[in-house]
Amino acid sequence: MILKWTEELSTGVNEIDNQHRELFTRTNGLLQAMHEGKGKDEIQKVMSFLDDYVVSHFGVEEEFMTQYNYPGIARHRELHQGFTVNFSDIKRELESDGPSSALVIQTQRKLSDWWINHIATVDKELGAFLVQKTQ
Repeated sequence: MILKWTEELSTGVNEIDNQHRELFTRTNGLLQAMHEGKGKDEIQKVMSFLDDYVVSHFGVEEEFMTQYNYPGIARHRELHQGFTVNFSDIKRELESDGPSSALVIQTQRKLSDWWINHIATVDKELGAFLVQKTQ
């Protein structure tokens, strides 16, 4: 499943939306490599990128939430922490067992599902709040 950015996913906050687009681009790079039979090689590159970028991206969102006293900050942070734990589990499995086909597929599903669901719901709520606060 290729991740497709649509304006429906836009939060209305350029910095957050640009980071989401980059996350889609990188995740799609993994999906394309898998389609071409290169997924095992590419997963290490994507995991390394995501390891750094996710921390940075979540930090930006949480900074906005703190700055504007977002009432849903605790729930949103919990979701970020849950993703981070899940991502760490995948990363550990990759490091210990190598990039098996099953892990590549599992990573694809977890990343795609999480990004789409998270952005379409909680990030959109955050975006609406921030747009209202900054107008």
